[in-house]
Amino acid sequence: MRLPRSHLLAWGLSMAAVGLFGCGGQAASMPASAPSPLSGKPLPSFKRTTLSGESLDTKTLVGRVVVAKFFADYCAPCKKTLPAAQELAREHPDVTFIGVSEDERASTAAELVRRYSLTFPVVHDSGQVLSGRFRISEMPATFVAGRDGVVRWVGGENQGEDALRDAIELVKK
Repeated sequence: MRLPRSHLLAWGLSMAAVGLFGCGGQAASMPASAPSPLSGKPLPSFKRTTLSGESLDTKTLVGRVVVAKFFADYCAPCKKTLPAAQELAREHPDVTFIGVSEDERASTAAELVRRYSLTFPVVHDSGQVLSGRFRISEMPATFVAGRDGVVRWVGGENQGEDALRDAIELVKK
């Protein structure tokens, strides 16, 4: 039995749609990123002592997904993101989370770590040296770097923790 031309056209268009869009699924895309001159560039490397007294050298993290989260006690939006950051760090043990406190005193940073039960390493950025190297203009600021050390996503005040979760999942692939 020969199909009418209109049926063949409809069948052809259907097959083209399947080819273009897959079988009902959509390709995941990176969530919107905050503007940053570091997007697509290497994550700035640094060596610091954490608040718990351990040495942290980001050069040793090549080959791992890294999340660098800048925060401070004086930044109310920052404090709201800390519980979610801790939860994500727990959910993704294969991702290295680094907290960077911009507080004036290390004791204030240590209190935040205690208050929010942060288990990932936190460094105190005395004098805002790291915030300068990361070119931070507002907080909170979060950087997600891929295994190649390149910044793939930047979170600011308008990028929520769901976007951070999505960015981590996509960078891990």
